[in-house]
Amino acid sequence: MVIADLHVHTTASDGRLTVPELPAAARAAGVEVVAVTDHDRLHPTLDAPVTTYDGVTVIRGIELQVETATGHVDLLGYSVRETSGLRAELDRIQTDRIDRARRMTALVEDRLDVDLDVSFEPGVGRPHIARAVDESEADCDYAGTFDRFIGDAGPCYVSRDVPGVERGIDLLVDASAVVSLAHPFRYDDPAAALDLAADLDAVERYYPYGRPVDETRLDEVIETNGLLTTGGSDAHDRRLGRAGLAAPEYAHIASRLPDAQG
Repeated sequence: MVIADLHVHTTASDGRLTVPELPAAARAAGVEVVAVTDHDRLHPTLDAPVTTYDGVTVIRGIELQVETATGHVDLLGYSVRETSGLRAELDRIQTDRIDRARRMTALVEDRLDVDLDVSFEPGVGRPHIARAVDESEADCDYAGTFDRFIGDAGPCYVSRDVPGVERGIDLLVDASAVVSLAHPFRYDDPAAALDLAADLDAVERYYPYGRPVDETRLDEVIETNGLLTTGGSDAHDRRLGRAGLAAPEYAHIASRLPDAQG
């Protein structure tokens, strides 16, 4: 039974949930612990690494994308403190995100001959552009926007300027109680991604992939490196608990976290 969903996005990046809505969503899923892991951003209303909201433990986390020799990889930081180094890097990343979103939006508007309602503010990303297209008069929906225009190989795609993997790991290790490799079997080269595990605290063991996963290899990496396991639904909607940790596994994570502030 999943009691801890440690990979959840909110409206601070490209999710649908707000922090005040988290307790009800958690209770609906039977979840007791939620980690808010917005993209490249600490949630601006979470003022402590661990907080209790209406009986639900909320961990301040982050999903930070980094550049490796084989492509982009995502790292999850849990119980994150706002260090000066991390704050400076996140500010730089968000400035780049906003500039990138402006450029992609302009390209899509030119292709579709529409004006899109996109808010260019911290947390903005491709899903916001796709939603704006879906809600416009253009003959294109959310999925079609990615398929035709802003997917990685699309004509309106603009790349991001993300930190290198060593810098990203250093920043998160300095600021977080636990640093985990996110969804290792989502990458084009899972083996290369798993090679990073030796420098981390944990690997995301439970994740709703919807594709084949080499669980034997994953468990070998965890055992060989003495890693903790994390897990979560990667929720961008309002449904939590599709993946995560049972109570015994979460206990190992909880032992690394500070007490929750109420």
